[in-house]
Amino acid sequence: MPVRAVLWDIDDTLFDYTGSDRAGALRHLRAEGLLAAHGGAEAALRRWRAVMETEFARFLAGEVGFLDHRRARARTFLEAPDLSDAEADAWFGRYIAHYEASWVLFPDAGPVLEELAPLVRQAVLSNASTPNQERKLAVLGIRGAFEAVLCADELGYAKPAPEAFHGACKALGLTPGEVVYVGDKLDIDGLGARDAGLTAVWLDRAGTGEGPGEEPPPGVRRIAGLAELPELLRGVTGFGAPSTIR
Repeated sequence: MPVRAVLWDIDDTLFDYTGSDRAGALRHLRAEGLLAAHGGAEAALRRWRAVMETEFARFLAGEVGFLDHRRARARTFLEAPDLSDAEADAWFGRYIAHYEASWVLFPDAGPVLEELAPLVRQAVLSNASTPNQERKLAVLGIRGAFEAVLCADELGYAKPAPEAFHGACKALGLTPGEVVYVGDKLDIDGLGARDAGLTAVWLDRAGTGEGPGEEPPPGVRRIAGLAELPELLRGVTGFGAPSTIR
């Protein structure tokens, strides 16, 4: 079966979310005078990350909306449960300003999107909200590379649920076997895509799968950087055939 599309994760795959969030959070917490109160920069950033992961998991589970998850992050980090919505929005908004000022693509993102453009359709499947990711891609200058931006809030399912991957494939009018998924998380992206019937590519920038006996799970292909992706895809049956080109 020919490969007709590459579906992309965004955060920590194309966009350096971790680096941007760290830089933005550090500037925000310093400006708010909160570093010393949490034991210094590294301790404060660890708490920031832990709160984010907990509250974002609640958003993915459908327990809260995207805006409410941000308010919960503000209240939890500040240990201020009585913070009003307006106060929480204002506090988190000041972080967003620092965070967005730190936005940056990984250096290998633009070149690989350009190289694949004549060969295969490209779209996004993300667990974040559609408005947030649409704006991010536009600001980063790569929105035009994708024919669709498909996110958990509109699909009704989040990765690694098979329904998230199947919903994205359906939106493209393709079967899972015609789609490659590229993402940085082995469990959510790699195994999720594989189990949903897509060709799964795990982007392991940190090299966690490089050691002896650290082969990726069956059905998951591993790359250490996006520059490796075109060559890997050339080895996938049906990739680059005339039927894959729009």
